[in-house]
Amino acid sequence: MGRFADLYHTCSEACGGKSGGKWRWTGRHAIYRGCFRAPENLTNILPAVLIHLNLTVEMCSGFCSKKVRKAHLCSPFSCASTAPRWVLELSRGAVMAPIRTRGQGQRNTRCTDRRFLPTKSKAFVALSSFPGAGNTWARHLIEHATGFYTGSYYFDGTLYNKGFKGEKDHWRSRRTICVKTHESGKKEIEMFDSAILLIRNPYKSLVAEFNRKCAGHLGYATDRNWKSKEWPEFVNSYASWWASHVLDWLKYGKNLLVVHYEDLKQALIPKLKEMVEFMNITVTEDRLLCVENNRDGNFKRSGPRPKAFEPFTTEMKDLINKYIATVDKALKARNFIGLPKEYLPR
Repeated sequence: MGRFADLYHTCSEACGGKSGGKWRWTGRHAIYRGCFRAPENLTNILPAVLIHLNLTVEMCSGFCSKKVRKAHLCSPFSCASTAPRWVLELSRGAVMAPIRTRGQGQRNTRCTDRRFLPTKSKAFVALSSFPGAGNTWARHLIEHATGFYTGSYYFDGTLYNKGFKGEKDHWRSRRTICVKTHESGKKEIEMFDSAILLIRNPYKSLVAEFNRKCAGHLGYATDRNWKSKEWPEFVNSYASWWASHVLDWLKYGKNLLVVHYEDLKQALIPKLKEMVEFMNITVTEDRLLCVENNRDGNFKRSGPRPKAFEPFTTEMKDLINKYIATVDKALKARNFIGLPKEYLPR
């Protein structure tokens, strides 16, 4: 068991009465993770309960944290209010289901089944991103949330062997729910009816893509790679591509949903719901909770993480920061939310 658990907060005011807000308990505080609809056959299996007329999140988290520290593990507890229907639950582990429905095991695996669309999609949807921006991870989330395969403008045998069966399907077949692409340019963009534009901090994207180019999807570049002349050449070439990719899609994209990778990581369930609803797909809350329990899939880099170091020189930072400012301005000009503040300064 891990030493943290997921804290679930059901609040009639915050989530419309029938839904709940999902929180992750880190051992010190709760982080909001989105809303979910509690199943009708919900049964609590919690050994400790706190009931209070005017319960707050802080009161519940304090109560639960004391129990966790005392038990030295992630024991499950519940907090509830008799007034505005507040219910908070601390589940037994980060990878376990926070709730149990009758006849169901603790871990929900019902979101792993996937198939091609039964009929051709009417809308041709792109899942567009710069390389290293989390496109593969987003495909994993979309496939498990909807139950339908995603396609790709390219073919990657490694991804196919990992379960992305849409890799072998022709990218224009319309049998997949969306199509991965890193392409930009007027012609390549206008052939899609709509697109989810996934944007990630260029500093993180450049490092992730360099790792992939040097060591594959799940490996890390070596110290020799970082110290070679290949790295500065890579930054000079790819940093401008990061900016031009976003700018082209903002200019030529017909119907865009802009998603920031950092927001998807922070608020997985609400952002994922927004993405699948954009594709006109309805998903069940039970399936979304299942995705949350398998959020990373098989695509976290393996092996020891390299020691922390700063791969970017002052000259590189000056270059990248200029591109960040340009993209931020372009997003706001199109009435989209600007880039997250964490992109700058460096």
